[in-house]
Amino acid sequence: MGPINIDNWLAIFEFINAWTERPKYIMQKCGVIFIGGCGMIEHLGSRFKSNSRYALQALEPAWITSRQIEAGRRAMTRNVHRGGKIWVRIFPDKPVTVRPAETRMGFGKGSPEYWVAIVKPGRILYEMGGVAENVARKAISIAASKMPIRTQFIISG
Repeated sequence: MGPINIDNWLAIFEFINAWTERPKYIMQKCGVIFIGGCGMIEHLGSRFKSNSRYALQALEPAWITSRQIEAGRRAMTRNVHRGGKIWVRIFPDKPVTVRPAETRMGFGKGSPEYWVAIVKPGRILYEMGGVAENVARKAISIAASKMPIRTQFIISG
């Protein structure tokens, strides 16, 4: 890569700012967990990355908190022992607000307490590559035990 002139630097700065900037409105509406569909679990988040082989796929809709995502990632990393690579395919981008206890009505919405990722059936939560199948199966089953939903272990192609 050549020297970074001012135009390249500005483009890089704008990209990093756009990637890391906070949302315009932090407090979102609750929304609902949609269970519908006709039993299909195929959508954009259900495809593998090009260089991964094993994955953990969600079978139920849910909100998964950032703590649960991190607990699953740590469990997988601890089990792989420096081998292979792990991809986390979900990101907690929805804030959940909580009102303080014993607060009377009319004082507005509570402050954001924690963040969740909205997961639909068929969504791939974690991917793993570069390890043997028995190691991947063990690590992913431990990560699955940290999730609040039913999941399945899948192998690509």
